[in-house]
Amino acid sequence: MTSSKFKNVPPPEGGGKTSAYARFIPREELSSFEAWNPSALSGADPNASAGMPTAEPEAPTLSVAEQLAAQLRAARQSGYQDGYRDGLAALDGFKQSYAAQITAQLGRLVESHGAQLDCLQQQLAQAIAVCATSMAREVVRSELKVNPELVAAVAQEAVEALLLSARHITVRVHPDDQPLVAQGAADVLQARGARLIPDTHIARGGCRVDSDIASVDGTVAARWRRASAALGSDTEWTDEPTADAPDAPPDEAAR
Repeated sequence: MTSSKFKNVPPPEGGGKTSAYARFIPREELSSFEAWNPSALSGADPNASAGMPTAEPEAPTLSVAEQLAAQLRAARQSGYQDGYRDGLAALDGFKQSYAAQITAQLGRLVESHGAQLDCLQQQLAQAIAVCATSMAREVVRSELKVNPELVAAVAQEAVEALLLSARHITVRVHPDDQPLVAQGAADVLQARGARLIPDTHIARGGCRVDSDIASVDGTVAARWRRASAALGSDTEWTDEPTADAPDAPPDEAAR
């Protein structure tokens, strides 16, 4: 007996001819079927358009060599990042240390230059003071030679420096200056009852006044020490011209 693929179903009532495309096919006569979707024409997954979950493609399985190579690349990248970070930190520390070192060196250099400059200034001031005192000494020596009568004013000032209660006043001067003082300071000597005594130990141009309560050193050497100290020098008075002293002007030399 030959089996037919489709079962014979009697035609619907009413007779007449029925089109083959209008025949209703029961479900039990279909062996396999699936719903048609318009997206099937574009090649897309019909399950995705219908909102159904799609199966993810399985990841390719890597071989042992490929896994080791991937781990090596990851380790190299991590090492590079760690080394870069450590290098930046070391560079920043070096810059700070170098800046501190340079600052300290500059501070010591400035301090050293300041000390040298102060020393040079002191030496310059000392040299100026020595030069000034040398010139002043020559001027005083020349003045004593040109105007020896100035010793009378020196003796008068020395006597007036004593207190009024001083008694037994004696004025000692060089023998060559005695007549000059006796003439130029006669009024003061007489008013204070002072005696004028020649003394060869007193250099010309100066005097020494003694009394019962005090003494006044009006010698040229003592006055010179006070004047040079005011100029910042400690040079002593000398009666002879120094080798580095300037020559006397021609008009004074002629006198």
